[in-house]
Amino acid sequence: MPTLPSTQPPMSLALSVTEARVLGTLMEKARTVPDSYPLSLNTLMLGCNQKSSREPFMNLTEAEIATALDNLKPMNLVRETSGSRVARFEHNFQRGVGVPEQSAVILGLLMLRGPQTAGELRLNAERWYRFADISSVEGFLEEMQDRSEEKGGALVVKLTRAPGAREQRWTHLLCGPVDENTLVLQRSGSAVESAGALSERVATLEAEVAQLRQTVQMLCSELGVSPPGQE
Repeated sequence: MPTLPSTQPPMSLALSVTEARVLGTLMEKARTVPDSYPLSLNTLMLGCNQKSSREPFMNLTEAEIATALDNLKPMNLVRETSGSRVARFEHNFQRGVGVPEQSAVILGLLMLRGPQTAGELRLNAERWYRFADISSVEGFLEEMQDRSEEKGGALVVKLTRAPGAREQRWTHLLCGPVDENTLVLQRSGSAVESAGALSERVATLEAEVAQLRQTVQMLCSELGVSPPGQE
């Protein structure tokens, strides 16, 4: 595999993977479950570790999330709210980074779901924000890619087209340099893991079906009737 170039992160931010997951989850829940927002530490942990709409899957502890929150507060990206017996947290991403709402939505999705095409971003953003069309998404992506150094540098980058892919994917630069070779390996690993999980599920279902057939045959034998499908 040829070596692909690494991209450079924005100068103003260098989040850890855990901090990005925490921040992205707060941004998501603020839009999808506003009645439960701001989030308690436990609810935030459940959101960070959910199996759907996340890439990669993570299993963070409350202690790890609390540390991430403590790191995000001085960056003006997260705030702890008062007036409740349980500490609750909300994001301040749009103001903290200085981007419009649409750009914040795109960055939140990229932090939670990994690299995506403009079309995937528009589809996945449906519950967050309704973009008029794919060209609108592309416009905000290009704007963030061309962000000046005075404002902190680029926030996203367009990745090299993958073999067999029709469109190029985009990824965020909030966690530092992006090595495309690593992204390819991670994506391949996720695919293998998904295939293994599917194979395991199929094997489990086949075993359950075999057990059900055995039970039906036993009941039919006791009742003196032929099993379904047999004369």
